[in-house]
Amino acid sequence: MTNRNGARQIVNRRAELNTNETNESEKVIEGYFAVFNSETELFPGAFEEILPGAFDNTLDNDVRALINHDTALVLGRNISETLSLRVDDTGLWGQIKINPLDTDAINLYERVKRGDVSQCSFGFNIIKEQEEWREDGSVKWSLQEVELHEVSVCTFPAYSDTGVEARQNDVKKHEQRKLEAKKNQLKERLKLWH
Repeated sequence: MTNRNGARQIVNRRAELNTNETNESEKVIEGYFAVFNSETELFPGAFEEILPGAFDNTLDNDVRALINHDTALVLGRNISETLSLRVDDTGLWGQIKINPLDTDAINLYERVKRGDVSQCSFGFNIIKEQEEWREDGSVKWSLQEVELHEVSVCTFPAYSDTGVEARQNDVKKHEQRKLEAKKNQLKERLKLWH
């Protein structure tokens, strides 16, 4: 279990969005922004998944819905009730009410409706996680609790470079600890021979 700070973004390949029109003829984009228990490969040999309960303490935060994580392209916000978020057994579900006067939002709505854009991502800080180093040399991080900042409709959802670098650094540190342990074992054996 590791605690971390630093905003990151995550993509879940199984999370897809759809368009809909409500009874009031409002246009909405809705779907799962994150799916539980779905392992994602960050880079070769490094995996991450979101555990049920990860969002339990964060849905009251001031969360924005963005286009491609761009803070200049805000689609909705939960405190203004233009973004609704809830957690169920599948994951983090959301609905964004599209502003009919916002051309960026309408254009995105039409792209999602056609299926040209169908994936999503979210920005967060890790509060609590489990780390598992496997016998095959791979590693898996299971996110137990996160602090949610934003959800995004994305053309090419992916982890931010910083997130991947942070995980790569974790792997390097683990390898360094293993190397140091081997060196110490070797030193102890040499002491026995002298």
